[in-house]
Parts: sequence; structure tokens; C-alpha cells
Amino acid sequence: MLTLYGQVMSRAQRTLWLLEELEIPFEHVKTNQNAGESRTAEFLAINPNGHVPALKDGDDILWETIAINWHIANKHGAGSLWPSDPMQQAQVMQWSLWMTNELEGLLVDYLRHAMVYPEDKRDPAKVEAAIAAYPLAMKVLDDYLQGREYLVGDSFTLADLNVASMMGLVDVYKQFDNSAFPTATAWLEKMLARPARAKALART
Repeated sequence: MLTLYGQVMSRAQRTLWLLEELEIPFEHVKTNQNAGESRTAEFLAINPNGHVPALKDGDDILWETIAINWHIANKHGAGSLWPSDPMQQAQVMQWSLWMTNELEGLLVDYLRHAMVYPEDKRDPAKVEAAIAAYPLAMKVLDDYLQGREYLVGDSFTLADLNVASMMGLVDVYKQFDNSAFPTATAWLEKMLARPARAKALART
């Protein structure tokens, strides 16, 4: 049995969505990082970094959503969300890492400093930097998706899920000007409309 620690409105949403796509039974331990629940001694024994999500698979523990999702997809989604072709597997990794390196950080900075943190904790420079950097990453995504329905191959894979999930977290992408990126925006909205994502969001 898999046990996932984390709340929906966090990076854990990425894994909740995957588990719902694969229809895998699991236990969801709602752990609110913002309320300090990831800093308890009990949770730090699971993830000493004090972040969510964390996954228990039997006696094994994993941190970091990308690693967690690679493991789950490889174990339970082989041939579908995790392609069987080695090159396509590498492309799934490529886009997952692209998201964490090129887009995720600026989205998180924007969320924190424009929407989440109290006024006295916000840094306007981080918001401005996110707004400036967003089009650079989105152009890469929009250009790549010309003539494509999905990021890898001809069907929905872990690559689409890993990229779309963070862009859709509290609809943060709507805070930016996407008018120059119609293809990427259409792709994103199609991914976010998947029924499994709605099931994940219902776990609030």
C-alpha cells in the first residue's frame, strides 16, 4: 500500500493527480506544510527536509515529487503514462526536469510573493522577476507544441502531468499574460480538464 503525505494545494497535487490517473489505491495523510505539520518529529522521521510530499511504498520512503512520480509511473504505469520506448522515457525526464528548472521556481516565487505571504513578507522584486522570466519559458513550450497534442508521443504521459500540474496549482498561470502562447495555453487547459485531476482536487 502506498501512503502519500501532503495537502492538495502543494506540490503533492502532482502525485495525487498521478495516483488518480492510474487508479491506484493509496492512503492520503493530509499534511499541511504551511501549518507546520511537516516540521513535527514524526514527519521529519519520514522526510528530514520538512517538505511535502513524501511517499511510503512498503518500507521504502521517497521525497521530491519528480522522483516520486517517476517511481509510481514506472512501477504502475509502464507502457502508458510511462512509455516503453527508451527515448520517450528520456523525453519524459527532459520535460519533467525542464519544468523544475525553467518554470516551477518562478511560479512558486510568484505564488508566495503575490498571493500567499502576508504583505510584510512579500518581495516585489521576486514578482517582477517572475513576470519577466515567464514568457521566456512559455515560448519554449509554445514553440515545441506546434503540431503536437502532447509533450511526448501521441498520448498523455507523465511529462504532460508533471508540467501541467504546477502551472495549474491554484490556476497560477492565469496571473500571467498568455496571449502570445495560444498553443501552450490550449494544451494546458486540455490537460487540466482531465477527470483524474478533478478527483485529486476533491481531496482538499
